Amino acid sequence: MAATLMNRAISRTETVGAFRLSLNLLRNFSAPAAAASPSTENPSSDSIKPKRRKKKNLIEVAQFLPNWGIGYHMAKAHWNGVSYEITKINLYKDGRHGKAWGIVHKDGLRAAEAPKKISGVHKRCWKYIPNLSKTTPATTGSAPAAEVQAA
Repeated sequence: MAATLMNRAISRTETVGAFRLSLNLLRNFSAPAAAASPSTENPSSDSIKPKRRKKKNLIEVAQFLPNWGIGYHMAKAHWNGVSYEITKINLYKDGRHGKAWGIVHKDGLRAAEAPKKISGVHKRCWKYIPNLSKTTPATTGSAPAAEVQAA
């Protein structure tokens, strides 16, 4: 009984293998005909365009920064010289949307003292500004003075 089942399975795989072989032969014979016609096609279609990268909203940019970007500067891509220092982020349950508050900076200087709610948080045009990033206490001007006094 086992031998008959094996014979049936072998015969089925042989027929499937023969069918695949015939399809491959058809593809090979038809491929040169398709390759001969690119001169009639548009030459710009030959160049493969890279996929366009999806821009990120403020929350998606902030998620890769330490502490969800609090204390870091972010701006919309089309803004020149204006950025927000993020002070607070409220995330929705999905982790990709939410609300954010920050302090406005113009040309690297604070333009306001109090944080305000940032509009357009979900628009896909936000970028991280590394030049104006969070300053650590060791790099501020008061820390070296404290070390000098202690010495």
